[in-house]
Amino acid sequence: MKGLFAGLAATVLVAASPAGQVDDLAWMAGEWSREEGERWTEESWAAPRGGMMIGYSRSGRRESVREFEFLRIAAGADGIPAYIAQPGGRTPVMFRLVQHDAASATFENGAHDYPQRIHYRRDGDTMTAMISAIDGSRPMRWTYRRR
Repeated sequence: MKGLFAGLAATVLVAASPAGQVDDLAWMAGEWSREEGERWTEESWAAPRGGMMIGYSRSGRRESVREFEFLRIAAGADGIPAYIAQPGGRTPVMFRLVQHDAASATFENGAHDYPQRIHYRRDGDTMTAMISAIDGSRPMRWTYRRR
């Protein structure tokens, strides 16, 4: 009976966890951009290799860069992938993968001021990124097209 209970508990834990690996997020790889009038944003992700994806984002107006961010996705200490952002090259902030499927991923860090949630969804040659508070409030959204 003890072995049966341990087996059931392990099954429940696997089903409840995101059980993801960095390779599961390969659908994010590529060069993505959006333009609205004079404003533009670009995001680029290298395909997974060695358990890591490396990326960057930059936004600007005309030919001036206004913001940039170094990005990576790698397994955290618990083995679950984490989105690690360095806005402006500052101190890295980690967001743990909490949900994913074949074309979307959600990362969260409830202790961070803002954003606390980062969500990506891909549909063909379109990828949408959204940031928000943990409860979904204060959303900001970027819809990119593959370059």
